[in-house]
Amino acid sequence: MIPVGNPLPEPESFERKCRQKGLAWLAEHPDGKRPRDFWSPFRHDLARGFGERCGYGAMWISSGTVDHFVSCRENRQLAYEWSNYRYIEGWINSAKNKKDSASLLDPFEVQEGWFEIDLPSLQLKLTDSVSPEYRQRAEYTLRNLPIRDDERIMKQRRAWYELYESGELSLEGLRQRAPLIAAAVEKQLAKPKA
Repeated sequence: MIPVGNPLPEPESFERKCRQKGLAWLAEHPDGKRPRDFWSPFRHDLARGFGERCGYGAMWISSGTVDHFVSCRENRQLAYEWSNYRYIEGWINSAKNKKDSASLLDPFEVQEGWFEIDLPSLQLKLTDSVSPEYRQRAEYTLRNLPIRDDERIMKQRRAWYELYESGELSLEGLRQRAPLIAAAVEKQLAKPKA
């Protein structure tokens, strides 16, 4: 996880095309059904705000989903609030589905240096920089979402790292696509040679 600018600018037509339509839908359907999707047309705006990177995986993704950080199950009234949306991989969103938001670290809360990639294992780990007030939720997030060492995310990390190692991707390109891997490479390059 890496810092994401917060708040993200709300798209100009969001109020009319999502929030107003969504709140009207909720008023007409108070029975607890899954809220109607008026948010997907704004997925590309959300992706741009996240630098086209998954909010949890911190790597470029071609087609992420709109995640409701506070799920519709927890609070239907936030279903159409721009500030409640995060851009994440679909399979990570599915894993997050049954978790209470109060237990998870919000990508908008993450500060620089809280997470790092270990080389050569490519596993995600917490650093000592995580402030005590966020530490428990950061540990829970790392343990309960498939972001530490799940094979799906490890495969992505290996692909970016191999592109860099082969010379097909510059360090600057790696920094844009997989910034935590780039930081790990820079840390390794800064170590004195034995």
